[in-house]
Amino acid sequence: MTAQSAAAAARATVYGYPRQGQNRELKKAIEGYWKGGVDADTLRATAADLRRANWRHLAEAGIHEVPTGDFSYYDHVLDTCVMVGAVPERHRAAVEADALDGYFAMARGTQDVAPLEMTKWFDTNYHYLVPELGPDTVFTADSGKQVAELKEALALGLTARPVLVGPVTYLLLAKPAPGVPAGFDPLTLIDRLLPVYAEIVADLRAAGAEWVQLDEPALVQDRTPAELNTAARAYRDLGALTDRPKLLVASYFDRLGDALPVLAKAPVEGLALDFTEAAAANLDALAAVGGLPGKRLIAGVVNGRNIWVNDLEKSLATLGTLLGLADRVDVAASCSLLHVPLDATAERDIEPQIRRWLAFARQKTTEIVTLAKGLAGGTGTIAAELAANRADLASRAGSAITRDPAVRARAAAVTEADARRSQPYAERAAAQRAHLGLPLLPTTTVGSFPQTTELRTARADLRAGRIDGAGYEERIRAEIGEVISFQEKTGLDVLVHGEPERNDMVQYFAEQLTGYLATQHGWVQSYGTRYVRPPILAGDISRPEPMTVRWTTYAQSLTAKPVKGMLTGPVTMLAWSFVRDDQPLGDTARQVALALRDEVNDLEAAGTSVIQVDEPALRETLPLRAAGRPAYLAWATEAFRLSTGGVRPDTQIHTHMCYAEFGDIVQAIDDLDADVISLEAARSHMQVARELAGHGYPREAGPGVYDIHSPRVPSADEAAALLRKGLEAIPAERLWVNPDCGLKTRAWPETRASLKNLVTAAHTIRTELPTS
Repeated sequence: MTAQSAAAAARATVYGYPRQGQNRELKKAIEGYWKGGVDADTLRATAADLRRANWRHLAEAGIHEVPTGDFSYYDHVLDTCVMVGAVPERHRAAVEADALDGYFAMARGTQDVAPLEMTKWFDTNYHYLVPELGPDTVFTADSGKQVAELKEALALGLTARPVLVGPVTYLLLAKPAPGVPAGFDPLTLIDRLLPVYAEIVADLRAAGAEWVQLDEPALVQDRTPAELNTAARAYRDLGALTDRPKLLVASYFDRLGDALPVLAKAPVEGLALDFTEAAAANLDALAAVGGLPGKRLIAGVVNGRNIWVNDLEKSLATLGTLLGLADRVDVAASCSLLHVPLDATAERDIEPQIRRWLAFARQKTTEIVTLAKGLAGGTGTIAAELAANRADLASRAGSAITRDPAVRARAAAVTEADARRSQPYAERAAAQRAHLGLPLLPTTTVGSFPQTTELRTARADLRAGRIDGAGYEERIRAEIGEVISFQEKTGLDVLVHGEPERNDMVQYFAEQLTGYLATQHGWVQSYGTRYVRPPILAGDISRPEPMTVRWTTYAQSLTAKPVKGMLTGPVTMLAWSFVRDDQPLGDTARQVALALRDEVNDLEAAGTSVIQVDEPALRETLPLRAAGRPAYLAWATEAFRLSTGGVRPDTQIHTHMCYAEFGDIVQAIDDLDADVISLEAARSHMQVARELAGHGYPREAGPGVYDIHSPRVPSADEAAALLRKGLEAIPAERLWVNPDCGLKTRAWPETRASLKNLVTAAHTIRTELPTS
C-alpha cells in the first residue's frame, strides 16, 4: 500500500475507556452489592448500561473500532485469571459456589481466606491483582465474559475489537503461588497457556471478531534473550492458528526496544505502538527494522496518561512520518484511557481559559478522531481544529500561572548540604530513643483513620453552605478527639490525628499549594472501587501558609504520647497528580520539596517530634527501563532529603511505601535517610523485610502486619506470626509494628478489632524476646 492509500485508510480507535461512569455508578453499584443493598442482576444491568453508554459515545464521537473486554468489575488482570482458569486453590470453592462472589473474594479476601496480592500496573497508580501460579497450575479456557461483551457491542451495530492481556505479559506479571519454591518461573507455563489463548481467540472469531488485541506492555521493559524468545514463540504459535481472527499486539508506556524486531517478524497482522514522548524511540526503531510491510500499525500519538491538550501539528508530523512504514496507519491514544478522568467539560470550577488546556478521555477521543481525519484528508479538513489547538497551546505557554520567579530562584539556590541531616543516623537514633522513650516493637498506624459517611457529609455540607466553618471545625475536633482516645485505650505507642479533615493524601495538599489545580469530577480508578481525583500540576509550586500544623498540634494537646505529623512526599505529590509536561520532573520535584520543607520545619517548631513524609510512589514512578533509573532516583531521593533535611537530630523522620515491588529500589530507600520506614508486607508474606535484610538496611522498619485493602480482620495470632517472620530479618530494636497502609477506606468496627489484635500481637512478641 502506498503512503497515500495508507493515509486514506486511517481510522480512529482506543484501547480502553474509563469504567466508572459519569457519576461513578459502577463504584456505587458494586459497593451496594457488597453491602447487600444491590442484587447481582441489578449490578450486572448497571455494568451493561455503562458499557453501552461508553461504546455509543465513542462511536458518536467518530471512533471507528470500539474496544470490548476492557470493562471490569475490579481489575482486568483478575479477569484474565478467570478467563484462563487460574483460580487459586483457596478460592475455588467460593468461585464454584457463586462466580461473582468468588471473583470478589479473590480481589478482597474473606474473613477466612486471604485475597490475591496487589501491586502497581507498571509505572501507573493503577493496582492489579497478581496471578498466583505454580508447576501444578492447570489452565482452562473461559471466554464467557469476552464473548458476551463482544456480542453486546456487535448488537449495537458497532465495529468492535476485543482487548485481552497478552499471554507473555500475563505470565511475566505472575508470581509463584504460596508454598511454591521461590525459583519457579511462571513463564515456563507458556506451552500450557497458549492452547487456552488459542481456544479463546477462536471463540471470539466465532462470535464475530475480525480483530483481537493482545496487550503486551511487559515487553517495553528490559527483557532477557530467553524472555524475548518466549515472546517470539508465543506469537509464532498463535499466528500459525488457522481458524482465528486477525491479531493486533499492543504495547505502551515506553519503547519496545529489542522486542520490536521480534514482534515485527511475528506472523500477526498488526502492532500498536506508543509514539508519545516517553516512547519516541519507537519511530526510529520501526524504520530501522524496515517498518511493518503488509501489517496494520496503530499509532499511539495522543498521551493516554496525562491531561494536557495534544499538539495536533506535532502528532500529525509523526503520523506523516509513519506513512509508508505500514500497510495501514490508524490513530489512537498511547494506552488505555482508563488512566485519565472522563470529561474536562464537567470542571466548572476551573477557569474556562485554563480548562481549554485540558483533555480528559472524551476530549482525547475527539483529538484522536481529528488526527485520523487530518491524516486521511489533509490538514485542510481540520484547519479550524488546528487553529484552535495552536491558540490553546500558546495560551498555556504564555500564562503567568506557569512561572514564579521567586520559586525558581529559591530552587536554583539549593545546595547539597540542604539535602542532608546534620548528624548521621546512628547518632540521630540514640537521640530519638532518649527523647521519645518508646518500647521495643513500637506500635503505630500509617496515618489515616476511617473516613466515615459523617465526615464526608460534613465536607459536602461545608462546600454547599449548609454548615459554616465553625460547625465544620467542631466536627473535626470531635473526630480527632475520638481517634486519639481510641488509640490511647488500645495501647498504641505513636499516635496519629487520623486526618479527618483530608479528602485525599495528595489533593488535600494540592489545594493549599500554589501552582496546582483541583478537579471536582476528575475521578480515576486506583484499584477496585477506589477512585481518586489527581490534582493538576499546572505551574510553579510554593506554600503560602502552614497546612497541617494546626490539627497536628491540637491532637498533640490531647495526649502525652507522641503524635506524628503527616505529610505526602514530593515524589508522590507528582506521581499521583497530572504533572506538567513543560519542564523536567526533577525541577518540579525540587519545588514541591521546598514547600514541604517549610511545613516540616513548622511542625517541628510547634513541638512535633515524629514527622512522617509518605513516599508510596517512589517505586511506582521508577522508569520501566534500567537506563533511565539512576537519573530518576538521584532527583527523587534528593527531593525527599530536601524536604526533611532541616530538622534536629532528635526529631524522628518516618516515611511509608506500599503495594509495589521494592527489591530493586532498596538502595534508594536507604538513600532517603529516613529514620523509620513502614511498608506493605502482609499480602507478600514479609518479603520486603527479607529484601531489606539482604541489603543490610541499617535503619528502623515497620513491615505491615495488617492488610488494610481487605475487609477481613487479622487475628492476633496471625499478626504475631508475621512479626516472627519480620524478626527473622530485622532485629527487635529496629522493628516497628503497623498496618500496611492508611485506614481511611476501612470501617470502624474492623479497624478497632484489627488494631487491638495488632497491639496484642506486639505485646505477645515482646514477652518472647530475650531479656538482657
